[in-house]
Amino acid sequence: MNKLLILLAAALLLVWASCQRPSTPAAASEPAPTPAGQVLRQYRRHLTALDSAVAGLRRAVATGQPAARQRQAFLAARLAWKRVELLAEYYSPSTAKALNGPALGEVEEFDQQQRVRAPEGLQVLETYFYPALYAPDRRPEVLEQLALVRSSLLGLRHAATSLTLTDRHVFDAARLEVFRVMTLGIPGFDTPASPGAVAEAAAALATVQATVAPYRAGLPAPTATRLDSLFRATLGYLHHHPDAARFDRLTFLARYAHPLSQQLWATQQALGIAAFPETRALRADAPSLFAPDVFEPAAFAPSTTERPTPAQVALGRQLFFDPVLSGNGGRSCASCHQPARAFTDGQARSVAFGGQGAVARNAPTLLNAALQRTQFHDGRVSFLEDQAAAVLANPTEMHGSMAAAARLLTRSPAYRAAFARAFDTAPAAPVQEAQLKTALATYLRSLVRLNSPFDRYLRGEATALSPAAQRGANVFLGKAKCATCHFLPLFNGTVPPGFERTENEVLGTLAAPNRLRLDADPGRAGTTGIRWQEHAFKTPTLRNIALTAPYMHQGTYRTLAEVVEFYNQGGGAGRGLAVPNQTLPPDPLHLTPREKQDLLAFLHALTDTTGLHQETPRRLPSFPAEMARLNQRPVGGRY
Repeated sequence: MNKLLILLAAALLLVWASCQRPSTPAAASEPAPTPAGQVLRQYRRHLTALDSAVAGLRRAVATGQPAARQRQAFLAARLAWKRVELLAEYYSPSTAKALNGPALGEVEEFDQQQRVRAPEGLQVLETYFYPALYAPDRRPEVLEQLALVRSSLLGLRHAATSLTLTDRHVFDAARLEVFRVMTLGIPGFDTPASPGAVAEAAAALATVQATVAPYRAGLPAPTATRLDSLFRATLGYLHHHPDAARFDRLTFLARYAHPLSQQLWATQQALGIAAFPETRALRADAPSLFAPDVFEPAAFAPSTTERPTPAQVALGRQLFFDPVLSGNGGRSCASCHQPARAFTDGQARSVAFGGQGAVARNAPTLLNAALQRTQFHDGRVSFLEDQAAAVLANPTEMHGSMAAAARLLTRSPAYRAAFARAFDTAPAAPVQEAQLKTALATYLRSLVRLNSPFDRYLRGEATALSPAAQRGANVFLGKAKCATCHFLPLFNGTVPPGFERTENEVLGTLAAPNRLRLDADPGRAGTTGIRWQEHAFKTPTLRNIALTAPYMHQGTYRTLAEVVEFYNQGGGAGRGLAVPNQTLPPDPLHLTPREKQDLLAFLHALTDTTGLHQETPRRLPSFPAEMARLNQRPVGGRY
């Protein structure tokens, strides 16, 4: 028995001794991690650091440390978040939103009980530290928010254990992070009250630099040198200009961030790493955020696998200007969407069908309408095909129907031939409703205009913007906070850098400019029935805004100056109206007279009317002799 015990002890001693031996030879035999593997290791380290930073913030709050120390801990946690944002947003967008989403309540549209889902995360925490520190009796609320943050962070860390990165994913995520800094970070979308926008941009871009660093050895020397130079210059500019209130955002975008994003794409190409081939709103192979063809309109269509043809665009253009589609043969789509007015009509609300009264809302521009996830002011449909059908059937707009229009068009040999060319069908085939909708929507998707003076300035044309417009750009991107709702580069509510969602906002729009009464239009609530969405409207594009007066969903304001003053006062709530669900901050902006004038100059610099004089066709397809009266119809109809 004693011998057995001795043998057992000896065996245990050997096992223990083997565990203590250095593992250097085995470790030396392990292959070095790939560049993508190095990136993943860095991400996991940064997640650990973020957890530590959040824990430090919790200690500062729980022990009631001085306000300056608590704010310092909060800003440290924000910086730690920015170091994980690149891959967290890419692989875990829902968790990322829980950690850093807007501090606004939401109601799920399928929730029949209309429960307002309270926001959580770092932006909610920001409201406890800025502009003033929370009252002591609210400390439990802060600690509860911190518990929610740590819970979401635990989910991120768990997801990171099973991640597998490829080189293509790494560069895709890196470029998207640069775009995120340009469109959300620098304008202050996720730092609405705290002063850390510039420091956070630096942290995010330093992470991008570290993310692509493992690939540097495989680059040609000139490419590597150029990349290093741009990172050094960009981060240097951020470090030397830390004051968010004074930061020259336009200079940063034009001279640093934009060239850096271009160089990242050049670096990816130099390494032979192909872009992802799938159809996206923001093209995966676009060289920069401000390239003329950066967006793919087909990504916003019902089918992303079918590409429009020139024949379909040409057919849709004829249909758009043809009054034969309407119930009385007198009104066309172009009656209320006129090319010379950036496809609006200059009316507060368009004249109703038959000339009696007015339609419910203002006619919005159709330029770049393809680059948004919802249509109509209340966002009630997702696709342009459905918008076209709804307008055609609306008794106050065109008072017709797709079915009746398709039957009538079938009687025109010229139209049948055009449909046959556009959809590769037999020449004698009857026109189908689906084809009619597709042709109209395809034409609307051709109305993309992204070549304004602002765009040209970003691409290096230094004289494209006047000094006033340059100053106005910084007002727009900074003090006025316009870009936190009208996101670059589309200047609408389609959220970058994924452009998968178009936001609605509650502004508290007045019924009349000088009448302190809320406009009665229920907005999106009229579609969803959700009370929280009362008076919510889609954030429209500001491109070509100088041509599309009057403004707001019902044309309340005749001039841009009036609109600027409305925002300057904090919307309806800022004017004293009770708008409990207003998403526009009610605080006044305190814009000076010069800042207002500069802002107007910038808004005028968003105009791009390229080729609009060529949109109206010279003639329309003919009908047979027995329908000769139709051949006298005017292009564009009457209004």
